[in-house]
Amino acid sequence: MIDSPAFWLAAVPAVLIVGLSKGGFGGGLGVLGVPLLSLAVSPVQAAAVLLPVLCVMDLASLWAFRHVPVARQLRRLLPGALLGILAGAWAWQHVDVAWVKLIVGIEALAFTAHHVWQTRGGRQPPARAVSVTRAFGWGALAGFTSYLAHAGGPPLAACLLPQRLPRAEFIGVTVFFFAVVNYTKLVPYALLGQLGDANLVTAAALLPLALVGVRLGVVLHARLPEKPFYAICYAGLALTGAKLLWDALAALGGG
Repeated sequence: MIDSPAFWLAAVPAVLIVGLSKGGFGGGLGVLGVPLLSLAVSPVQAAAVLLPVLCVMDLASLWAFRHVPVARQLRRLLPGALLGILAGAWAWQHVDVAWVKLIVGIEALAFTAHHVWQTRGGRQPPARAVSVTRAFGWGALAGFTSYLAHAGGPPLAACLLPQRLPRAEFIGVTVFFFAVVNYTKLVPYALLGQLGDANLVTAAALLPLALVGVRLGVVLHARLPEKPFYAICYAGLALTGAKLLWDALAALGGG
């Protein structure tokens, strides 16, 4: 098991926030998980520890949103996602960790900037359909970034948000999409040696906290306003993304 105090200080809020997101509260803020853990361990190990936890969370989330119609969206998204997973598995073997930090850091900051734009007077476009081609492309990008850092939420949101789906359907599609993606990722993660004993034991220790987070997300989704939660998490996401971006640029620049 990972015994670093810094890791556990990052892991507790990271897993709770990911669980809340999986339970339907906090939108796509599950992207915060790997950036937070990456402050204590490498992004590669952070992703490996989180994957088994995410798979168990997915089972709880699937049950909570089992009645939501998702088939039409998944038929368009999943073929691209599977291609993105294959590309991510290739990239994992050939891409420097600093580049992974750079990708995750930029994505975290972009996701935060998009949220700020939406909530500070940015004009919302009317609802519009997304073509099969664009859905395939966004699905592929979501699968790729999900493989490397479980950061597929922003690309998926970019596909779903313009459609202005009902909130339950938006969350349901997200839940089912990432359940398929995460369980598919188990195969290349195992084949590439990312699921070692230390990572699996650490993931098992985090499972109770993960299930608490999912349950809280389901309850809060129905009962409490999201605004304060969003404000805190987006601030943390921006700071974490900036730290990862700084570390990546320093490493790539030889600093």
